[in-house]
Amino acid sequence: MTEATTAEPQRRVVHNPENNRYDVFLDDQLAGFTEYVERAGDTDFVHTEIDDAFAGKGLGGVLARGAIEDVIARGRTITAHCPFIRGWLDKHPEYDAHVVGKGIAGE
Repeated sequence: MTEATTAEPQRRVVHNPENNRYDVFLDDQLAGFTEYVERAGDTDFVHTEIDDAFAGKGLGGVLARGAIEDVIARGRTITAHCPFIRGWLDKHPEYDAHVVGKGIAGE
């Protein structure tokens, strides 16, 4: 007996510096994005959107983690004026050392 397998949808985050944002894709479909402003060594997340058609699939968290980890890998600090990103960071204190107002004095 052969079991039918359903491939898990591929979730990926792509840095889109031309538009100052990170995009999240489900398979090959753009599902949402988070926009940022860069100042000196800081990346300030200002707005996040997930298309309603993709709601409830966990893509906001995938997007937040991918964007935050890329910013850290690029040696930048993080400011979160976007309520979604700020809320996500509040639930993930392992990133506090890179966040202005948490592990980094300021703001």
